[in-house]
Amino acid sequence: MQDSVVPATRPAAGILRGPYLWVTVGTCALVFLAAFESLAVTTIMPLVSRELDGAGLYALAFAGPLATGVIGMVAAGNWSDRRGPTAPLYASAALFVLGLLIAGTAVSMPVLVAGRLVQGLGGGALTVALYVLVARIYPGALHPKIFAAFSAAWVVPSLVGPFAAGIVAQVFSWHWVFLGVVGLVIPALLMIAPVLRGLEPPPGQAGESHPPPPWALGRLAWATLAALAVLGLNLSREIRIPGVPALLAAAAVVIALLAVRPLVPRGTLTARRGLPSVILVRGLASAAFFGAEVYLPYLLIEQYAFSPTFAGLTLTGGALAWAGAAAVQGRLGTRLSHRRAAGIGALMVLGAVILALATTALHWPAAVAIAGWIFAGGGMGLLYPRLSVMTLALSSKENEGFNSSAMSIADSLGGALALAATGIVFAAFTTTTESFAGVFGLAAVLAVAAAAVAPRVTGRPRT
Repeated sequence: MQDSVVPATRPAAGILRGPYLWVTVGTCALVFLAAFESLAVTTIMPLVSRELDGAGLYALAFAGPLATGVIGMVAAGNWSDRRGPTAPLYASAALFVLGLLIAGTAVSMPVLVAGRLVQGLGGGALTVALYVLVARIYPGALHPKIFAAFSAAWVVPSLVGPFAAGIVAQVFSWHWVFLGVVGLVIPALLMIAPVLRGLEPPPGQAGESHPPPPWALGRLAWATLAALAVLGLNLSREIRIPGVPALLAAAAVVIALLAVRPLVPRGTLTARRGLPSVILVRGLASAAFFGAEVYLPYLLIEQYAFSPTFAGLTLTGGALAWAGAAAVQGRLGTRLSHRRAAGIGALMVLGAVILALATTALHWPAAVAIAGWIFAGGGMGLLYPRLSVMTLALSSKENEGFNSSAMSIADSLGGALALAATGIVFAAFTTTTESFAGVFGLAAVLAVAAAAVAPRVTGRPRT
């Protein structure tokens, strides 16, 4: 093994010291870019939808990349288990950039959505490759800190991303919100390249006795089916035959849930204690949080006459709270148990969604929903790093890719299903107030489910 690689048995020196410095900076830079895109696109999408006459595809522009991301996650997880994370990381970054180019040059909403689908495919694979890279490079003692750093990588985008995206869209063009990120991916990859070149091969190579895991073509097919089901759920409301859209939507949800079963640990859909519930809480929390978040700027623009620039600031408080809570939980370590962190985080998300619902239904000042979203971000900051740590702790080297992809699949598929469902709910009502209330009401139900499952992320408590 080359000197550029950090052995996982080396004593922890700190993620910004010695051999970990550049890989930490590079991986956090990639997370930063993904975070910027997420926040920026949420800010500008109401403007894009209006300019391209694409209100009917608004939800799909968010749910689509999450759905195709599931395919990328499964492929990257399997590829990483076979050959290590190097090739998946490069391939996923290339797809991410291609999607940005397509979306950034789009002149119609269908083309923009197509770019978002490609971007999601690369972004999903990138997430899994980064998680496997963390498992291979950093010792277990540093996992809480590097995952806290990933969450903290949202700090700068949360400060400048929504506001900058609004300014760019208003002064120049929303196209540059996509195109401006393209040139930043390569420097981030160059920081990680020395470590990637010297990674140890995964089990089954370099003379080891057992072969690498086979290509999981069946799992890839299930992932594709789940993605298609989510896309079908989004498009079901376009059918004008009475009763048919509801039947198609119900069938799409059932198919998606059946398709996801082979992609996650056994017992996930039934909330079995331990790793299955860890994965399920990630999915439910993502569904509640992102299902509500993408409609907050929309609410402020449509109901409170905010400009896109200031509507984007809604997301800033939540993202800052996310990063701050992630840093705090990282410092607390074992003083804050995994079970308690998951429970508190889920309840904070629930409280924030209820405030957004009350603001919409009771016509409260917009400041209530904006301030409440700080609690949602804080809750996710407690939840996400801890659930990431638990996933790796409950994994072996042979299934790091599978479990990492399962965690990311839960994030994406949960968010994609929620966004597809909220799109249907939003279109089902006759007034905008009822539509927004319906969206936040559905998100609240999902947050209740996350809070109910959160205590099951660890074994049965002693009596």
